[in-house]
Amino acid sequence: MNSNTSNNPKVSIRNGNKNDLNEMLLLFQETISNICKNDYTHNQLEAWKSGAENKERWEKVIGDQFILVAIYNHQIVGFCTLEKGDYIDLLFVHKDYQHQGIASQLYHLIEKEAVRQNKKHLTADVSKTAKSFFERVGFEVIREQTVNVKGIDLTNYKMEKELIL
Repeated sequence: MNSNTSNNPKVSIRNGNKNDLNEMLLLFQETISNICKNDYTHNQLEAWKSGAENKERWEKVIGDQFILVAIYNHQIVGFCTLEKGDYIDLLFVHKDYQHQGIASQLYHLIEKEAVRQNKKHLTADVSKTAKSFFERVGFEVIREQTVNVKGIDLTNYKMEKELIL
């Protein structure tokens, strides 16, 4: 799968694989540190970023989920994962490549995959930072929730979108 974003024609999208894991982990942590800092406290950001240390979870993501990565100049600048065809587990865009249409491109290809699998809806647990993006692509908040990570409470949102098959 190779596709170009409309806002940045030099970005291409391809399926992710285990060789992408280290770069994905770094992007995950840097994006949380830099992009989410206005929505969460330092302790919350540190707890959230510590998820990168859970190698077993990330190996499961790589092994079990449908993964798309956005590439620019041989570097991963974004990624999105789809679990069981109807749950967006991860959607992150590099701190230096925000607001260039990369998240939208990744999301629309993930939605296409869910439709291809005949899923009737998509769900996601979405950060405060990402909530407005998900609302723009048609998701609605089901409920606000508190997730405890390493003894630290973080607020996020269970969101859902009905798909048209």
